Amino acid sequence: MQEHAKSKNLIKGFSGDEWEIVIGMEVHAQVASNAKLFSGSSTAFGGEPNSHVSLVDAAMPGMLPVINAECVAQAIRSGLGLNAQINLRSVFDRKNYFYPDLPQGYQISQYKQPIVGEGVVEIDVDGEAIPVGIERLHLEQDAGKSIHDMHPDQTYVDLNRSGVALMEIVSKPDLRSARQAQAFISKLRSILRYLGTCDGDMEKGNLRADVNVSVRKPGAPFGTRCEIKNVNSIRFIGQAVEVEARRQIEIVENGGTIDQETRLFDAVKGETRSMRSKEEAHDYRYFPDPDLLPLEFTQDYVDKLQKSLPELPDAKRARFVGDYGLSAYDADVLTAERENAEFFEAVAKGRDGKTAANWVINDLFGRLNKEGKDVGHSPVSTEQLGAILDLIANGTISGKIAKDLFEIVWSEGGDPAEIVDKRGMKQVTDTGAIEKAVDDIIAANPKQVESAQANPKALGWFVGQVMKTTGGKASPGVVNDILKRKLGL
Repeated sequence: MQEHAKSKNLIKGFSGDEWEIVIGMEVHAQVASNAKLFSGSSTAFGGEPNSHVSLVDAAMPGMLPVINAECVAQAIRSGLGLNAQINLRSVFDRKNYFYPDLPQGYQISQYKQPIVGEGVVEIDVDGEAIPVGIERLHLEQDAGKSIHDMHPDQTYVDLNRSGVALMEIVSKPDLRSARQAQAFISKLRSILRYLGTCDGDMEKGNLRADVNVSVRKPGAPFGTRCEIKNVNSIRFIGQAVEVEARRQIEIVENGGTIDQETRLFDAVKGETRSMRSKEEAHDYRYFPDPDLLPLEFTQDYVDKLQKSLPELPDAKRARFVGDYGLSAYDADVLTAERENAEFFEAVAKGRDGKTAANWVINDLFGRLNKEGKDVGHSPVSTEQLGAILDLIANGTISGKIAKDLFEIVWSEGGDPAEIVDKRGMKQVTDTGAIEKAVDDIIAANPKQVESAQANPKALGWFVGQVMKTTGGKASPGVVNDILKRKLGL
């Protein structure tokens, strides 16, 4: 366990005492695979109920599971991305419990011998680098889905998800605040998306978390934890931690005790509700699945997968800071998603990195967020944005004209250089024309001249007037030089 809690992560209880929140997470990530873990059925989202179900998925008598090799490879890639131990031998177990959407009466999972062992993920919260231990990653099959809203007194079962491959990623109890929990799930999602092992779509349930929360006085033993089940948004994870911690603190401060249980988070009411008592491992009666041999592969196989991995977020962020001179914040923003990082690098190639980052983050991402689009659906391509930056760099247009040009390209498309030529958008660098505009404005505003000569900061007024007179086309640098000379500054 990482003892990195600081006083800023402590919260005051209702009595004024300080408490520490202890958080561990069990993240269920759907493996990016066309077929299920033990059958060839489709994993496509949104099919008609029970349309992606094989005899294996429906647990028909005599049907035997056959391991999907791609799911195994995806789990190993994920483990490598988490800096974790890859176990060359692992075992599938039967986890026994009974529920309508679990047709076998057990779930095929991994218990004592998972495919991936201990690892570590580093998160950054308020400039503090916090290592979060990974306990394990194991493969398991998903259950089906119970549908309760088709008929008031009946429950229907859809087995389309039954048998879909999941990676359960279990953290150590190293998180100490709602923000740290959110940062952890964000970082994990980013790593898996970079690797291509899970699409991270939380709305579809492809990434969801069971959040274990307990509270204790600083330095005291761990308290009794409660598990908040199936939280499927980063925002809700933060809210659920805060609400559950406050609930537990109030109970303890009033002389009560915490029951170990599984709870649900109600985002509408802003509360957690008891679902059932929390099971222990022995309640599931784990035993090795007799239909599946131990999973074994070689170190050479793992090494080949290691060599095929892409550059991951932490390494990319460090490179962006080093190669492009970006701030840590800008590098964080640009590397959060692989597509965003690739877009930036295409724009920055052969150009000033800081300028490219400013345009990508502020202008492009700002507009995309406003319109609810991602970079994959950007109306402005890397080539078009790069061309706009080239026009600024060679003095053809000013920064202000570039903003107008960006809007035109966003709305209408086209080649930026051709648009500048056809619409007469080139900035005026003719010193004679600019001098005449400056002379006219100085002659018409003697009081402003006195003000600027007494306080050089007032020069901005003259710059604005010249830009207005020239339709924003005058070169700001040339305007400033001429004004300073004319006004004796």
